[in-house]
Amino acid sequence: MASRISDPEQPKISFSRISKQDVEEDNTREPLVGRDRSRETYSPSAAVLPFLFPALGGLLYGYDIGATSGATISLESASLSGTTWFNLNSLETGLVVSGSLYGALFGSALAFAVADYIGRRRELIFSSAVYFFGSLLTALAPNFPVMVIGRLLFGMGIGLAMHSAPMYIAETSPSQIRGTLISLKEFFIVIGMLFGYIVGSLCVDFVAGWRYMYATASPICLVMGAGMWWLPPSPRWLLLCTVQGKNNISYVREIAISCLCRLRGQAIHDAASEEIDGILHELSHDHHGRQATIAEIFRGKYLKALIIGVGLLFFQQITGQPSVLYYAATILQSAGFSAASDATRVSVLLGVLKLASTGVAVLVVDRLGRRPLLIGGVSGIAFSLFLLSFYYTIFKDLPVAAVIALLLYVGCYQLSFGPIGWLMISEIFPLRIRGRGLSIAVLVNFSTNALVAFAFSPLQELVGTGFLFAGFGITALISLVFIFFFVPETKGLTLEEIESNLL
Repeated sequence: MASRISDPEQPKISFSRISKQDVEEDNTREPLVGRDRSRETYSPSAAVLPFLFPALGGLLYGYDIGATSGATISLESASLSGTTWFNLNSLETGLVVSGSLYGALFGSALAFAVADYIGRRRELIFSSAVYFFGSLLTALAPNFPVMVIGRLLFGMGIGLAMHSAPMYIAETSPSQIRGTLISLKEFFIVIGMLFGYIVGSLCVDFVAGWRYMYATASPICLVMGAGMWWLPPSPRWLLLCTVQGKNNISYVREIAISCLCRLRGQAIHDAASEEIDGILHELSHDHHGRQATIAEIFRGKYLKALIIGVGLLFFQQITGQPSVLYYAATILQSAGFSAASDATRVSVLLGVLKLASTGVAVLVVDRLGRRPLLIGGVSGIAFSLFLLSFYYTIFKDLPVAAVIALLLYVGCYQLSFGPIGWLMISEIFPLRIRGRGLSIAVLVNFSTNALVAFAFSPLQELVGTGFLFAGFGITALISLVFIFFFVPETKGLTLEEIESNLL
């Protein structure tokens, strides 16, 4: 048995009810809820890799955003495109820019159907493969239709990775540093954006430079896939499953203990069985560990978790995040910044600000908590949006006000909705619906992003820029009320304690 447990390829598993005998035996185990987690043992060096390889999925997402801004400039240039199909119309350009977003929508929907069966680790391996083939297909595209297929394929990898990465990190991280690690995933997204902007600025003057921009992602995909192949599966996910043909939970328990020791290091060796038994205790009291039906997702504590998770990612986008960044170059140009004439340099400037703000959130999230960062950051977002509205309606001769509002918005977003939204959705869903619940939240996120990006220009023409930003500001105030009354504090709690508090 030992050789099978230590093998990096997880055993074949399927969902099954824990037997009645297992449940009765499990009632004697000490629960995790209410236990002091401040002394939870782990090895910091061992906790790095279970975070790093899933976080590369976020880095690839950010890189795509940054690289695409430079790739479209290169692709549409008659002298630099290196193609005979450079003369793209607005619809074709939109497909290049937003193709990955539509692919992400499909990936998120696919995750709902298969994620709980293949597991977090296998989903990340699959997403790395889809990322790889999507990046190569885009970079080597002989014509425009093939390029669009490549963009959709890469986007599918985004949808799968942004669904599975926060789950894997949350389920394998020690509770004391879980917030820091999942927030660091957002930090990796921003690093990816900055890396994409830099690669774009370096390659934009090359003939067919857009091919180099998209091909640069492929080695990262390989590292991510190899790393996830080496890492063990999530112990919490394993405890929802039984080995095919076996009804005794003890076999899965031994595998889960072995995986937990690999994930936390030798420091947890003596406490690993105790922690696994505590998880089993909570699982045995929740419908004997079976997977929740679709109807159950919309009832009781599962519905409460769904409202919190979906609400956070919905407000994350509906408060105007895509639109404010779209207006960044115009705002900086109106203030007379010479660097604003170069779109890539403006992007790098904002990328550095986003990186610094996210770094602050990473450092304080496990000390201050989630709610203070959300309430403080969203308050700043609302103020900055109203300031932008006043600039476009009243203070048109004070462009410095618009610059201050822009920088405040970016900083506050990266302190609150940016990292904390993804952190909360990885924590708030109970284990039985974590895969499906998080896929719904991610699908809402990408759908709302697409809706805001699509509707911005028509709404701008209909009501004017100033009133549109005022509308975003009102939405931010509504989101603040939602956070205050519905979003709980999860700092320092185990995932099982968070689930218990939803009752």
